[in-house]
Amino acid sequence: MDTFKNLNQAITHRIEQSEQGRITFAEFMALALYQPEFGYYAANKTKTQSGNEAVIGPQGDFVTSPHMGHDFGELLAEQFFDMWQGLGQPEGFTLVEAGAGQGLIASDAIAHIHHHYPDLAKCFDYVVIERSPTLRAEQQQRLSHWQARGLSIRWQTLEDLANQSIVGCVFSNELLDAFPVHWVERHNQVWREMWVANAERGFVPVLESLSTPKIEDYLQHTEIDFDQGYVEGYRTEVNLAALDWLEQISQKLNRGYVLTIDYGYSAQRYYSPARREGTLQCYYQHNHHNDLFAYVGQQDITAHVNFTALERHGDALGLEKIGFTQQGLFLMALGLGDRLATIAQPGAQPVAASKEQAAKPIDIQSIMRRREALQQLISPMGLGNFGVLIQGKGLMQKEIARPLKGLTIPPLM
Repeated sequence: MDTFKNLNQAITHRIEQSEQGRITFAEFMALALYQPEFGYYAANKTKTQSGNEAVIGPQGDFVTSPHMGHDFGELLAEQFFDMWQGLGQPEGFTLVEAGAGQGLIASDAIAHIHHHYPDLAKCFDYVVIERSPTLRAEQQQRLSHWQARGLSIRWQTLEDLANQSIVGCVFSNELLDAFPVHWVERHNQVWREMWVANAERGFVPVLESLSTPKIEDYLQHTEIDFDQGYVEGYRTEVNLAALDWLEQISQKLNRGYVLTIDYGYSAQRYYSPARREGTLQCYYQHNHHNDLFAYVGQQDITAHVNFTALERHGDALGLEKIGFTQQGLFLMALGLGDRLATIAQPGAQPVAASKEQAAKPIDIQSIMRRREALQQLISPMGLGNFGVLIQGKGLMQKEIARPLKGLTIPPLM
């Protein structure tokens, strides 16, 4: 069995052992993020105030919507309750969270359901899909008190879930952007792929032929004419892993919804001629840059999501598009506007998940911080511009016709 002292050594060995003396960028990205011993999500840890260790959050490399406070998870719980009602309030309702981070959404959504929707709390089953041992340990610690109260919360791999077993919702927040992508470049009207090789100074990109015909098929299905208006050397990405993941999800889902929240674009915007360098970027200590081979194993590597590809592949899998919107509009429709209005009322208490939270004294600084957090969730220049895609499977026509709460037009403030 090979043993390595660090991630660079492990990747170098993998390249040396490859038949061609190089690996695809997709494999490099997978190793950089998920290599079991040294990958970014497996080994890179930052001590938090609570004593836990993580790579995300205010003391990590980046923050996500649930770090803005309890509201994001609570509002998602409103959508889950609405979905449960739309499905006819089944006695068994499964929520599957794929890539649960530090467990913040789970904690806030479960608390909200427990305190406001006891009938749903009695019949729902919360399943967490998490490949990072570090994050899984933190999730289990954060949610242990809910398990102690008898709520059904369990950790499984996607492969462990039986086919056609889920009635409910499979959801993710900022998951697909961290899936390994193929990095491609166009020359003389032909797509070529960026591979990764060893060099004295570290890892270097090497342009070679495509590793799989699936890349060409993917790009052809965008229905974009890359021969018109695109510069020589145009770079972009192909996320085959996201399509594979969606296929797995469709196999597990019997009846219900797939809810995907992430930053990304439609195919027309994703593959815009102006976006000649693609969307690959890195996050290191709350700064983003595009040096993909710096801080290997210590920085996050991401690419935006092509939502059109998810929609079209979903159609082929029997996942019907229910709706697509922006996160800001989605959260406003779920009640974020009411929360902002409540904060604006002098002396009013903000919406809280529990009586205990509501009973806590609120000072003006806390109110201002919460107002700012809510505004960040809907800001069109940031989190509010994230895409929200909802797909359905096994739904009756009346269930498809029934508008989901988060897809309705939000009231004007």
